[in-house]
Amino acid sequence: MLAVRLKAITKRFGSVLANDAIDIDIKKQTIHAIVGENGAGKTTIMEILYGFYQADSGEIELSGKTVEITNPQVAIENGIGMVHQHFMLIPPMTVAENIILGLEPTKKGGILELAKAEDKIRRLSDEYGLKINPHAKVETLSVGLEQRVEILKALYREVDILILDEPTAVLTPLEVKEFFQILYRLKDQGKTIIIITHKLEEVLEISDEVTVMQNGKKIGDMLTSEATAKILANMMVGREVLFDLDKKPVEPGEIVLKVENLCLKIEGNDVLKNISFEIKEGEILGIAGVEGNGQTELIESLTGLRKLDSGTVSYQNQDITNQSARKVREHKIAHVPANRKAHGFINTFSNADNQILGFHYTEPYCGKSGFLNFDEIRKNSEKLIEKFDIRPPIIDMPSGNLSGGNQQKLIVSREFDREPKLLIIAQPTRGIDIGAIEFIHQQILDLRQEKVAVLLVSAELEEIRSLSDRTIVMFEGQIAGEVDSNSFDVEKVGLLMTGKTE
Repeated sequence: MLAVRLKAITKRFGSVLANDAIDIDIKKQTIHAIVGENGAGKTTIMEILYGFYQADSGEIELSGKTVEITNPQVAIENGIGMVHQHFMLIPPMTVAENIILGLEPTKKGGILELAKAEDKIRRLSDEYGLKINPHAKVETLSVGLEQRVEILKALYREVDILILDEPTAVLTPLEVKEFFQILYRLKDQGKTIIIITHKLEEVLEISDEVTVMQNGKKIGDMLTSEATAKILANMMVGREVLFDLDKKPVEPGEIVLKVENLCLKIEGNDVLKNISFEIKEGEILGIAGVEGNGQTELIESLTGLRKLDSGTVSYQNQDITNQSARKVREHKIAHVPANRKAHGFINTFSNADNQILGFHYTEPYCGKSGFLNFDEIRKNSEKLIEKFDIRPPIIDMPSGNLSGGNQQKLIVSREFDREPKLLIIAQPTRGIDIGAIEFIHQQILDLRQEKVAVLLVSAELEEIRSLSDRTIVMFEGQIAGEVDSNSFDVEKVGLLMTGKTE
């Protein structure tokens, strides 16, 4: 019995064909994965199912009945819920207040029956093993618990079909295991789960069936039991994907970056507490940790975006503590930020303009007269677009129109091409597809081979394990421990990320 049948769904955004006559069948009480590269159209088709967009043509059937889903409220009324990659919660409000928002239970006189709602939330939490306190304020919860609140919000609305967009993107390994147990319980209780993801190992572990999309088309469906990571990756990308990184041995050279006893307070709270480490030429130092444990503030302090309260930062034996961001960049320190949309590029600027951002005032892009040299800017963009395989290869296109993976390549192209001595790179592959991941990983290793020192911050432990020579783990603004690549234990590192040692 089918829970969902999508028939010839087509959707255009201007000249871009996001979904091209796509057919997908999703069986009841199964976990169905939708995979594909960035820009493949997988999120778009699920947002059509949820009523966020309307298809230009095609039909949606639920349990064999054709329905028209004009908005998310209609989707919810038809038993469809969606948990987005970026959670939609109000931090100062309690769990219960967030869950009932827009569906507040009242009695005569319009008086809110919050206690009644809290009882229902508690029952749902117990039934599905979510372990959520309805009275807790969302701002006090971990990311993993916030996700459970979003799932509870859907269950409170009595949905039977739950769509999850990149559900494990910001979870620790332990949280991922617990999350999978929740999905199994949901499935056992009769729910149908649809997961949009790019993590193929998780697809193979959790799903029953998988649909692969590429460039707005469906490439194929298969039972997960008949799939492998290699088969799925090759279908997604349209070529053979190399899973084993070519990480050649490199003898570390001189110390490039040395930080000692870095301390930072924000609004009276200790965000960084006596952080000390060093990185040598040809070495990748990984920083692992759950987001919100000081990694972002550390990077901002090293790149001139925040002023430290105390401690010293030495670069090539030169004190650069609390220098401006522009001065830091002039030292041949490259920075790829964690939030590419907020800090990596300007949406409305062209690809060519974004590829000189931060260096736009220097030669050859700006002459002594102070005027921009557009021929040099275009020449630079043509070179970088070809070298870093940025698609579509249009110099004048606004960068905001690129897919997430190509936006990341755009930033990487600008920073890597400056021949840095130190690369500071945060969440390099967040939310991007396997083809772009493979490319960016190799570019990082190529810089290591050229004796560049690399500081890598990532929430992806497998990424840290495979790229880093050493890894430090941060917890509550401190270094909780250090491991080298030869003794990297995912379980041990995962525990350190939560402040535990065993």
